[in-house]
Amino acid sequence: MAIDTSSSQHLRPTAAPRLSPRDRLVLFVLCAAQFMVALDFSVLNVALPVLGADLGMSQSALQWAVTAFALPSGGFLLLFGRMGDLYGRRRLFLAGLALFGAASLLATFAWDPASFLAGRALQGVGAAAIVPTGMSLLTTTFPEGPARDRALGISGTLLSLGFTVGMVAGGVLTDTLGWRSTMALLALFAVIVLPLAPALLPESRTPDRPRLDVPGAITVTAGLLSFIYALSTAADHGFGRPDVLVTLIVGVLLLMAFVAVESRTKSPLVSLPMLRRRTVAWGNLGGLVTFSMMSTVVFVLTLYLQEILNLSAFETGLVFGVQGAFSVVAGSYAPRVIGRLGARRTLVFSLLGQGALVATLLALDENSWSVWLATAAVSLASMCHLGAIISYGVTVTSGVPDGEQGLATGLVTSTQQIGITIGIPLLGVLATTSSDLMSGVHTVLALDAAIVLASAVLVAAGLRVRRGGSGAVEAEAVGAR
Repeated sequence: MAIDTSSSQHLRPTAAPRLSPRDRLVLFVLCAAQFMVALDFSVLNVALPVLGADLGMSQSALQWAVTAFALPSGGFLLLFGRMGDLYGRRRLFLAGLALFGAASLLATFAWDPASFLAGRALQGVGAAAIVPTGMSLLTTTFPEGPARDRALGISGTLLSLGFTVGMVAGGVLTDTLGWRSTMALLALFAVIVLPLAPALLPESRTPDRPRLDVPGAITVTAGLLSFIYALSTAADHGFGRPDVLVTLIVGVLLLMAFVAVESRTKSPLVSLPMLRRRTVAWGNLGGLVTFSMMSTVVFVLTLYLQEILNLSAFETGLVFGVQGAFSVVAGSYAPRVIGRLGARRTLVFSLLGQGALVATLLALDENSWSVWLATAAVSLASMCHLGAIISYGVTVTSGVPDGEQGLATGLVTSTQQIGITIGIPLLGVLATTSSDLMSGVHTVLALDAAIVLASAVLVAAGLRVRRGGSGAVEAEAVGAR
């Protein structure tokens, strides 16, 4: 039976709560770590040609500079999120930070392709430990309500900003100090954060300490590794390669086996009743769509600005720098909007806004004035994107017991990683393989907008978000329906 929670949401105070000095320091440590990981997703992209020439990596091997990080960072998220629940989130967070910092130093001083790729892979393992435990530490430190909404707002803003800053900083650092400085920057973040974390972060774990679901851990980790490898490789080589098709099929089969395992074990890695919660299922769908489709927009706009409008890398970076500034503004206001409208309604409206603004990019052409349209539309779409990121995080984690926060946040962060990974290979390749790049860009943007708008309708129906006579009515079925 559905439980109407709208009235309780509307009784929340709309003013952002004040945080104590200690709370601010805790938030700084957790958000700085998340920002560091987000930075790693994009800071190396523009440095790849220089890096390849320096280390003697072939053009085809350069893909592994990205894939070596993406595979473990996405593949181990659910496992490490649950391990944090069972054995201590603070402990695993600190271990991930230490490993990430050491791996960044290895990548900085790499002497050949093997040592560099080893550093990237270890960075990915460290990131997989940092992200879910860091977010679960955030949700267990800040109580549900305005305080958590504000903390998630700041975290979501820095997550989006880190990806954007990485694109700009990567070009600047590579041109001035060389590609190794991009990896050294990440090591510097770890050196700053790691000494502060032990004294500030509280330890938390599940009190009953059930046994780790080993079969579930093996099937989901192997499935995610196969799935992410297939999608990452398809982004550069398409879906026609045999290894892409084989690993994609294997990944899907392993994930199906994981569901079967979880339905039979006494202490599952993922609680299937949790996945049947409307807030978890539909909230994560909204998160998957907003991440995958916005990453696609950034990708095709980068092609458009540089290949069609002939902007330099620096000028392109300025466009996305404006986008980052708008994201910061959105992050500061999103918790207030959530406090007034509710997280589920904010998620739906944010998806509608993102889809509508992406649709305006269909007016782009080969004239120079289009750079202004591109800048304005992607910046405003990013504000809606930030609203969707924060509200889906609040939606998924609300009402979840502290003992299962690592699981819930593991699902949130897995959605982020998979969303960032699948958007470009699924849609972006339509632009790169088109005989007419302008036509390809329009095709991708049209499909992108349609998917976001359709998902907004589905999420609204799934979360039962509707207009009532006196405002928004949001009903959440907390049972397994």
